[in-house]
Amino acid sequence: MQIINIDSIDDERVAAYGNLTELQLRNRLEPAKGLFIAESPKVIDRALAAGREPISLLVEQQWLEGMTDMFARIDHQWGSGIPVYVASSEQLRRLTGYRLHRGALAAMRRWPLPSIETVCRGARRIAVMENIVDHTNVGALMRSAAALDVDAVLVTPSCGDPLYRRAARVSMGTVFQVPWTRICEQTLDCDGSDITENSIDTWQSDNQGGVRNPQNRNDNEASTEKLTANKTIDGTVSDSPNQATCGSDDDRHTKRQDKRCWPDAGMAELKRLGFTTVAMALSDDSITLDELVHRLNNEPSASDHIDKLALIFGTEGDGLTRRTIADTDLTVKIPMSNGVDSLNVAASSALTFYATRVRN
Repeated sequence: MQIINIDSIDDERVAAYGNLTELQLRNRLEPAKGLFIAESPKVIDRALAAGREPISLLVEQQWLEGMTDMFARIDHQWGSGIPVYVASSEQLRRLTGYRLHRGALAAMRRWPLPSIETVCRGARRIAVMENIVDHTNVGALMRSAAALDVDAVLVTPSCGDPLYRRAARVSMGTVFQVPWTRICEQTLDCDGSDITENSIDTWQSDNQGGVRNPQNRNDNEASTEKLTANKTIDGTVSDSPNQATCGSDDDRHTKRQDKRCWPDAGMAELKRLGFTTVAMALSDDSITLDELVHRLNNEPSASDHIDKLALIFGTEGDGLTRRTIADTDLTVKIPMSNGVDSLNVAASSALTFYATRVRN
């Protein structure tokens, strides 16, 4: 590793850690050139264990000595030319805008996402996140999926990015362990489809592995990528079109989701692969989670037995769209008491994953 002390947070070599928006880091036009930021030694370690390529690291001075083993592994796998930029605690706070990075961050290369068929090969339990826009919930669902033996996760075109720094941090790095992909990745891009190569400054590695950003925009945890949707009571069904607002604070744009992609094409693909599709929602014909578990554990010869299960969770507030619910095989609800009719998607998904896990 090349240890390089940073004198100023304006050093263009560390622009990716603070000045580039999540949108710019993704570079969806050329995924091989896109970046994501992994925060905290644990998240970085899990990304490395999954074979993700580091471009550079940014480490707080007091954490440097404790990361020597990680540096040795990086040298062994990726060579000794990867820079480690060293800064003070105050410099990191000013650059990133917060202190939740546990003293270490890494800029890492994105990878082309696989097909649905590849991700679901051999899977018996998968989850689908439909337009979940809170990255804390995205990360929490990924963590529960890893802990409770969900085989794969699919995200719809307008869903938040699992590699967004907050999502990856909340997932504790399990986003690098659970197979996942974005439905219709080649067809629709909510987070950057209107952006051309000339409209953003894509990162350029210099001879020290740095990142150039002539716009020098201040973009911290509180003001990077925002995705918003109309809000109602969590868990109810939305009458609104399947739409989300995407972009940074000063470059927001709205793009209607291509319904030919989801639910139409995506749902058809899941059924082609043999999955029983289940909408987690309140409706007049919803069966209980207990009934779903009964069907999963029934004898394979039973007429209502379910083997391969796709659980679909909706966005905060609106829940699943009516179109999605209409296209699924079953609608399932979690029985509740004391006048409570819904749970946060992070809680409901964890409960559902545990209840529906494969029991050998």
